[in-house]
Amino acid sequence: MAVFSSGLRRLYLIFYNWIVFFGWFQVFYFGVKTLKESGYEYVYDAVEKPLLFAQTAAFFEILHSLAGFVRSPISATLPLISSRLYVTWGILWSFPKVRSHILVSSLVISWSITEIIRYSFFGIREAFGSAPSWLLWLRYSTFLVLYPIGITSEVSLIYNALPYMKESGKYSIRMPNKWNFSFDYYYAAFVCLAIYLPGFSHLYSYMLGQRKKALSEPKKHRTQAD
Repeated sequence: MAVFSSGLRRLYLIFYNWIVFFGWFQVFYFGVKTLKESGYEYVYDAVEKPLLFAQTAAFFEILHSLAGFVRSPISATLPLISSRLYVTWGILWSFPKVRSHILVSSLVISWSITEIIRYSFFGIREAFGSAPSWLLWLRYSTFLVLYPIGITSEVSLIYNALPYMKESGKYSIRMPNKWNFSFDYYYAAFVCLAIYLPGFSHLYSYMLGQRKKALSEPKKHRTQAD
C-alpha cells in the first residue's frame, strides 16, 4: 500500500511539475518576444494568461509542503509563493496602470527563468530519480542573481501601485458597516513592503544553505535536496 501511495505521489508530482513548467515557458517565450518586437509596455498583456495560470498553480506547493509531498519546509515555501501571488493578483491584475512599467519585464523574465529551471529539475528528478549535473548547478546557482532581480522588481511595482491603491480605495473596507470593521488596502501594502526585507533575507539564506548542501554532497545523495 505504501509503495502504491508513493507511486501515485510520484506520478502526480511529475504531472504537476511539467504542466507548470509549460506555463512558465510560455511566459518566458511571449515575454521575450514581445519585449523584442513591441516594447516593455506590452509585455504584461502578452504574458497575462500563462502568468496567472503558472503563478496561481504554485499555490499547490504550499499544500505539497504541508502534506509532506516534498522536502521544502513551509517556512521557505509560504513567503515565496504568497508574495508572488500578491504581486500577480493583488498588484498587476488589480491595478492595470502598473502593467506598462518597465520592471514588469524584469519581473516576468526573472520569475520565468527561475521557474523553468526549477520545474524542469524537479520534473526530471521525479521521473528518473536524479537530474543532470548541469541542471542541478543551474537550479542552485541562478537564484543568486535572479532572486534579487525578482524581489527588487516586486517591491518597486508594489511601490508604484500605491498611488492607485489610495486613489481608488480598491479592496478597502470603510466604516461604518454592519461588521464594525475597517481595512485599508493602501496601508496594508506598507506592511507587505516591510516584510519583504526579512522575508528575502530568510529565503536567500535558506537557498544558500541548500546550494551548499546540493553541490557539495556526493552524487548519490543529491536527489534528496530541494
